Amino acid sequence: MKVTDHIKQAKGETLFSFEIIPPVKGRSIQELYDNIDPLMEFNPPFIDVTTSREEFVYIDRDGLLDKKLTRMRPGTLGICASIKHKYDVDTVPHVLCGGFTKEETEYLLVDCHYLGIDNVMALRGDAMKEEKYFAPTSGGHRYASDLVNQIQALNQGNYLHEVIETDNCADFCIGVAGYPEKHMEAPSLKSDLKRLKQKVELGADYVVTQMFFDNKKYFEFVKEARKMGIDVPIIPGIKPIAVKRHLQLLPQVFRVDIPEDLIDAVEACKNNKEVRQVGVEWCIQQSKELKEAGVPVLHYYSMGKSDNIKAIAKAIF
Repeated sequence: MKVTDHIKQAKGETLFSFEIIPPVKGRSIQELYDNIDPLMEFNPPFIDVTTSREEFVYIDRDGLLDKKLTRMRPGTLGICASIKHKYDVDTVPHVLCGGFTKEETEYLLVDCHYLGIDNVMALRGDAMKEEKYFAPTSGGHRYASDLVNQIQALNQGNYLHEVIETDNCADFCIGVAGYPEKHMEAPSLKSDLKRLKQKVELGADYVVTQMFFDNKKYFEFVKEARKMGIDVPIIPGIKPIAVKRHLQLLPQVFRVDIPEDLIDAVEACKNNKEVRQVGVEWCIQQSKELKEAGVPVLHYYSMGKSDNIKAIAKAIF
């Protein structure tokens, strides 16, 4: 079922969803199940599965370093299919511009259609670790809007090199990212919202936001988006702080502000166990306010272990 249909069926009730990352190559999928299992009691209608782009690794060959391009976390589509089969829940694979040609994207979408996956999250993706700025893959897309356009075209039976007359077209529900504190490369929030509106006009059905720690940023973002004519569901994405180094890491990587009250509370902690509890309590208050405001879904970036997400969800749902 489409994410938007889940939202409609909820009739104003706030839904619970979360996001996971595939395990590193060589690790068991059971580790992933062990983190998903505790969250299933909150009845998530869908689970997002991230896609990692390629990266360079250096292999020692008798004293010489051999530079190879690889993916450390493959398996997004396989994990989506496994979760769908094991838990009978919809999955949302992340589809990236970076690291994929248009043809590879088309093959991935065709496989999603065969597997009965109705939703995809269309993202540009990050620059490679060796790159200062994002560079499109040769034969791939530069912007998420181009990716949305390809997915929507496929929904209409328009493949890359031909139009196929068929009664079995894909009908993907397309999610895209939104940035309450603007994308790090956008010159202003208004220009960033124009980009978001373009994605919606091309066929995006809903938005999931980047993490934020101040709900005012989300509410203002939604207000400005609505004024601009963006009328699709805007789902808040939330991540609880879990370790002290998040105070430096999250602003550096994601360009988000952390409220002074939260900074002070984390800095007062003696260890990361206390930090984790502070993160849970802050996130509970965030979630309560967002739920009272009638957000369609509370979407949690669990990424690793799920004990803190379970504690939050238990207080909210």
